[in-house]
Amino acid sequence: MLWTLLGIFTGGLALNLTPCVYPMIPITVSFFGGRTARGRPGQIKLALHGLCYLMGLALTNSTLGVIAALTGGLMGALLQNPIVLALVAGVLILFASSLFGFWELRLPGALTQAAGKSYGGYFGSLFMGLTLGVVAAPCIGPFVLGLLTWVAGMGNPWMGFLIFFVLSLGLGLPLFMLALFSGQLQRLPKAGGWMLWVRKLMGWVLVGMAAYFIRPVLPELPKIVLPVAVALAAGLHLGWLDKNQAGFAAFPWLKAIVGTACLVLATFWITAWAMRGPGIDWQSYSEQTLQQAAAQGKPIIIDFYADWCTPCRELEHGTFHQADVVRQAQKDFIMIKVDVTQGGNPLHEQLLRQYGIQGVPTIVFLDARGNERADLRLVDFLPPEVFLSRMADLKKP
Repeated sequence: MLWTLLGIFTGGLALNLTPCVYPMIPITVSFFGGRTARGRPGQIKLALHGLCYLMGLALTNSTLGVIAALTGGLMGALLQNPIVLALVAGVLILFASSLFGFWELRLPGALTQAAGKSYGGYFGSLFMGLTLGVVAAPCIGPFVLGLLTWVAGMGNPWMGFLIFFVLSLGLGLPLFMLALFSGQLQRLPKAGGWMLWVRKLMGWVLVGMAAYFIRPVLPELPKIVLPVAVALAAGLHLGWLDKNQAGFAAFPWLKAIVGTACLVLATFWITAWAMRGPGIDWQSYSEQTLQQAAAQGKPIIIDFYADWCTPCRELEHGTFHQADVVRQAQKDFIMIKVDVTQGGNPLHEQLLRQYGIQGVPTIVFLDARGNERADLRLVDFLPPEVFLSRMADLKKP
């Protein structure tokens, strides 16, 4: 999660380099510059205005994150439907095509004018932050939409708030620092083709998110090929095929670094998949399977799983393919998987009620007598080493 939040913060920083947000820099600096005079008291007052600005920006975005997360249960149910997954992926591709320059997303003029009004006092700074998202929506809207969809799938309002608060810090912090040191404005890179390159970078982020959402309905091989193909295409396009140039010498190096990073990521994915060992041999839930476990005196591990659940896939591809976990599972346990990717199965609905399953992943541990060890129940990803310790606890009398 730390790396995820760092990536989201970096995404917020990068949004400042899109063509719609970049013009906001001189506007914001002039807005803050007129708030106070020089000197220490003036700088403190300017910093307070900047904090109000940041809090306004964070309040708007974090509220969106909480609302999206509170719909998580509904979103999780919807994400069991392949049609919905295809629709979400299609919308993300549509917005990505806007960032690639095939069409422009424009807001009604009345909304833009309302957001651009100036108000006095600290409320003015707060309002500036509240409405920055409206002014910048043609560029940041597609990116934020993809993030909202992801947060909704998590279903955790606190995480929704945290994720969008961190995004807001990334988006607002450079403007806040430039407001405090407005004399450095002339050192900023001049507007040019590099901003269009950043916009295309955001477009590829949305294409990657579309691939993430459509993967659960794909066969096994396309599930592996699709993210690799996206990473390869993004690397070639951003690193070498894109012809945008900038007035600073480091830009070609930046393009090459990003392109190479995408190619390395694609190579890592395909190598990890090729070198992955065999996984656990799961059984379906049935009374016969339970009777078999009782006759052999073996504990039972039941994995409630869905393809659209990220921690479920992490468990499946990481923990449940680790050699020691697979060896222990085959030797001492009966392993049962209940796949709820497609809703409407009467047996699965009964099992969800019987075991009180609130969401996936949920892994239920039953001892050799068929009684649940509630202290071992798992509702999130665990690395192989920690999962092995739970297996060892389950085997103890």
